[in-house]
Amino acid sequence: MPSKFSDMTEKIIILDFGSQVTQLIGRRLRELNVYCEIYPYNKAPEIDSSVKGVILSGSPCSVRDANAPQVDLAGIKGKLPLLGICYGAQYLAHRFGGEVNASIAREYGRAMLNVAGSSALMDGISPRTQVWMSHGDTIARLPEGAEVIASTDDVVNAAYHIIGEDTYAVQFHPEVYHTEEGTRMLANFVLGICGCSGDWTPASFIDTAIEELRAKIGEDKVILGLSGGVDSTVAGVLLNRAIGHQLTCIFVNNGLLRKNEFEDVMASYKDMGLNVIGADASAEFLAELAGVSEPEKKRKIIGRLFIETFDRYAHTIENARWLAQGTIYPDVIESASVNGTACVIKSHHNVGGLPEKMNLKIVEPLRALFKDEVRRVGRALGIKDELINRHPFPGPSLAIRILGDVDEEKLNILREADDIFIRGLREYSLDGNRAAVEALAGPGATSVRSASDPSIEARNLYEAIWQAGVMLLPVQSVGVMGDERTYERTVALRAVVSTDGMTADWVHLPYDFMAKVSNDIINKVRGVNRVVYDISSKPPATIEWE
Repeated sequence: MPSKFSDMTEKIIILDFGSQVTQLIGRRLRELNVYCEIYPYNKAPEIDSSVKGVILSGSPCSVRDANAPQVDLAGIKGKLPLLGICYGAQYLAHRFGGEVNASIAREYGRAMLNVAGSSALMDGISPRTQVWMSHGDTIARLPEGAEVIASTDDVVNAAYHIIGEDTYAVQFHPEVYHTEEGTRMLANFVLGICGCSGDWTPASFIDTAIEELRAKIGEDKVILGLSGGVDSTVAGVLLNRAIGHQLTCIFVNNGLLRKNEFEDVMASYKDMGLNVIGADASAEFLAELAGVSEPEKKRKIIGRLFIETFDRYAHTIENARWLAQGTIYPDVIESASVNGTACVIKSHHNVGGLPEKMNLKIVEPLRALFKDEVRRVGRALGIKDELINRHPFPGPSLAIRILGDVDEEKLNILREADDIFIRGLREYSLDGNRAAVEALAGPGATSVRSASDPSIEARNLYEAIWQAGVMLLPVQSVGVMGDERTYERTVALRAVVSTDGMTADWVHLPYDFMAKVSNDIINKVRGVNRVVYDISSKPPATIEWE
């Protein structure tokens, strides 16, 4: 999956063997200001002078399987710094003369690592430090020429180095937060052993991106579909910085947005100097969605109408040659899975089909960035915090937060309930609120990291979580208001923490907050008499209900 930054002077290549946390390796390196690219092990790129080192990821597979993933390391091992993680460590042992056996018991969870002697990888690491294990096999015998550099009480060969080479391997996961000094180990590898300069910053990205965008686009016109979300907003401002009046943005009102969202976002974009066309097609969307209950059918209708609306307005822009998209790096990684196929859980909401329909070339200025990096670039571009810190919002909008068919009455109920919930999250301060901080971050915690950018502290509940919203359920229940019996609707609150949306955990919202929000919704939103809270994690659930 070539990146628009593939010709950078230095980078780390990560070969993915199918681990669910491979993206975390990339994120940790980017946090160290080191540029990296992730490739499926079976689609490894050519190694050129810009590659300073290679990392082999973990995997759900066993190296002992007949069809275990394999990669040709002839041009890498012994020639470039190489780090094997979990499966990567076992593969190096298995491939180069060691022995890997099944563990008597699966080695999973926290373990204490004992550092042995001195090595470049373990430089500055505490003699005894916590790591995270997750493997069913273990290395019984090291590969030829290898020395142990760390062990645990149960795993003798927890980390090793091949003497005479910059080849290192660990049977634990340094990329996960549970490995307390994992970031230091990764820094030792990329900054020390590989010799990377660590100059990958938002400012350097902006300078490089603007230069490349101007060279690629020239004097052509570009169309960008804005959604009000972080990715498209940052893409729009970056493109505007690069090509100015050549960019025209289109913001489609599908009639399914949050309360006052269309008007508020349009006003925000005007303040930023963007040339934006507001395309109001709400009546068309609601007419076609009438009576449709099946989730995938709703998504298909919304996707088709978006393309038709966008295309109609785009044709008013003469001589446009490019379609800009807010694609980010996790989207790129997911589109090139290890197995070459991906299970379709639900239709994606991006503007698929537009390039072919409109005969336009694609430009994706953010395709090299993770989500938190997009936010940092946005801040460096001067975009206001209220836009940068916005939670992700589904492309099909509130239509998939209404279970069943969609109509204006249900939308209005959901908008009001959602507005109360989101405003409540923003207004609930964490400053000095010890009970709330401990509920979110655990006993003894003094602060909560921002879900949108872990490098900063969250000031309120909204910043402390990744995504939140309200679902309108096709359920009515009996209630009592005053002296009267009611038979009205139920709404479900949803709030999750995540790093990239691939997995998510439900948030332990403070009880006093939930009590107030529930009371406000029931008292102020006509048609709702019951509020519930979703405590499902992803997987097995998804963040959205449809």
